[in-house]
Formats: sequence, C-alpha cells, structure tokens
Amino acid sequence: MARDNEVVTRRTKAPLLACLLATGGFLRAQGPANVLIVVNDSSPLSREIGEYYARRRGIPMSNLCHLRANTAETIPRSEFDRDIAAPVAGFLRRRKLTERILYIVTTAGVPLRISRVASTGGLEVDSASVDSELTLLYQDMHTLRPHSIAGSLPNPFYGKRDAKFTHPEFPIYLVTRLAAYDFDDVKGLVDRSLEAANKGKFVIDLARAGDALGDQWLKRAAEQLPKDRVVLDETSQVLYHQTDVIGYASWGSNDGHRHERYLHFQWLPGAIMTEYVSTNARTFARPPQDWNLSNWHTPQLWFAGSPQSMTADYIQEGVTGASGHTDEPYLIMNPHPDVLLPAYYQGRNLAESYYLSIPALSWQNVVVGDPLCSIGRPPK
Repeated sequence: MARDNEVVTRRTKAPLLACLLATGGFLRAQGPANVLIVVNDSSPLSREIGEYYARRRGIPMSNLCHLRANTAETIPRSEFDRDIAAPVAGFLRRRKLTERILYIVTTAGVPLRISRVASTGGLEVDSASVDSELTLLYQDMHTLRPHSIAGSLPNPFYGKRDAKFTHPEFPIYLVTRLAAYDFDDVKGLVDRSLEAANKGKFVIDLARAGDALGDQWLKRAAEQLPKDRVVLDETSQVLYHQTDVIGYASWGSNDGHRHERYLHFQWLPGAIMTEYVSTNARTFARPPQDWNLSNWHTPQLWFAGSPQSMTADYIQEGVTGASGHTDEPYLIMNPHPDVLLPAYYQGRNLAESYYLSIPALSWQNVVVGDPLCSIGRPPK
C-alpha cells in the first residue's frame, strides 16, 4: 500500500547499517534474572500468561510486577503514565532492579496502544504502542524530565552489531509482549522458545512493489545469510506452503499478489517473522474465521479498522517471534530485515535481534515473543 511504501525522512539520522556478521563472544544471552514480567491483575489472561512464562523460563516470581490497569487495548496517555509507567518504575526502584532488568515482558491484558492527544499526524504523531513507550522508562528514571512524546526518538541500540546490550551503556529496556488470540497460542509460543535450534530456512519474499529501499533490505538480508539456508523469491509470486522455516521477511499484505490470510508454512521452533505492514498489531482480538485480507477501498471487509494482515495469525500458525505495528509506522521505522535476520542467525536473542533492527522508539512498534529465545550460534 502507498502509505506503507512511502519513504520518509526521520527527525534524526539513523546510523548507517553495517553488515551484521557477528564476531567474538558478546552474543552470550542474558538470563532469567534480567527479565521483568508485567502482569495486569485486572485480566485473568494476563495473570495466567505471566505465571506460566515465569515457571517455564525460570524467571524469579519476585520479578513479576503486578498492575491494576484498564484491560482495553487502547488507553489515553494519562492512564499509561499513572497505571503502567509509574507502577513499573516504582517496582523497579523498590526491588533495586533498575540496572539488572534488561528486558520487560508485557502480557496480553496489559493495554496495547496509547491514543493520540494532539491532532498532529505523520512523523510527529504522539500516539505510540505501550511497549515502545516503555522502552524509554530507564531513561526517564534517570533524568529530571520525561522524554518528548511528539514523534519518535532514536533507538541507541539500533545497528550496534558488535555491542553487548547492557546498562548504562544503552539507557533503555528491550520490551517484548506475550500475546496472541488466546492462552493456548501464547503457551505454544513460550514452549517453542525453549526448543529453538539453529536449523531451517530463511524465507525472503520480495513483492516487486517498486520500492527500492524495502527491496534492498530484503536482498541484503539474503546476502548476509548462508546461501543454502535461504529461499529468496524476486518474482511477483507469493510464497506459500514453505517447510522448515526459521525466519521470514516480506511485504505481507502490502504485496498486491497476496490474497490468503495464512501462509500455511511449517514453522520450526524459534522461527521469527517480520513484514512491512502498518497495522498488523492493531489488535490481538480474534477475527471471524472467514475473515480475509482485502484492500483500503472496501471498509465493509475490514477487521479492527484495517484490511491488513495480523501478527497474531503468524503466532497461531506457529512462529515463536513476530513484529507488528499498532498504527502507521512508515517504512523507514519498520524492523530492517537485513539487520534482524542475520543477528538472529548469528545467535543474538530474540529481543536484541529485533531491537538492533528498529530505528526508533516511542513509536508504533510491537515485538512479540520471549526475549530470551535464541536459536544459538550457527552450527559449524
């Protein structure tokens, strides 16, 4: 779609992308003690997910931060500040976890989106995903004034391929979400994260949509991965029914030739995906079973205000990690697959792989999955 394909100039220059071929031992994953789980006690689903994940991953129960917040997916900024940001900050301070915690995991039932306040749109819009806003909590806790809410802020970890993620070098938290259509889908995602292994194919599907930048990222991703591990399609054909998939990147429903809601892939444990789609994490409510992709000209066919593909569909089908957007991010703010897929292949954990590839924070991005999930270093 034109609104996704539009290339815009950010307020600040992003660092130049570097080849993400990892060297040295900096990729060693952090552990369960570095994870904070945010649970909304107003939601039975949130509590169930938080407790299940903590048990399965071995995260200390003392690292569960319990909130009592609205269960609506969209909340005003005032509720985010009062009911989410302030209680999480207070919990971290009281438990002396501000520095130790590197990853924050939100759970289904914790609000998803902060609504717009001002009328300004485009790159200056003040709406954001709850998760992307929470990434800046560390910075806000160490400064006198909170960050600006208009537009996005540069991600200090973006493209830092040789850096170990730690505090205070990187004054942010990496925030991922455990959410899907229901508890069973989230349970499957968590269970698969513990079985992840570095095998299978990276499927990269260009749409020939005429956008040189997006296609460049997809091609560069393929170039940085072993040829025998890549399925690269540069035709107008949409790839369906692929097997043994460990990574996937495409234009998603913005590929005009894609007409099926599901790809019908056989995903391996640990598989991740990303696609250039503006509203795929607009909701985690389940569409009708017969709902399908459509276009921006037939609003009667939309679900949750959009005709576009759904991040939760990929989780239901079997991925272990996924990205999405609550609202229009613009192409430049999407995860860059030429950073994401090579980082994950080289052994970075899920959270670090995604956030290495996302240029800005306080924006529309959502990362779904267990932050500690890793397929490990490539087999020799």
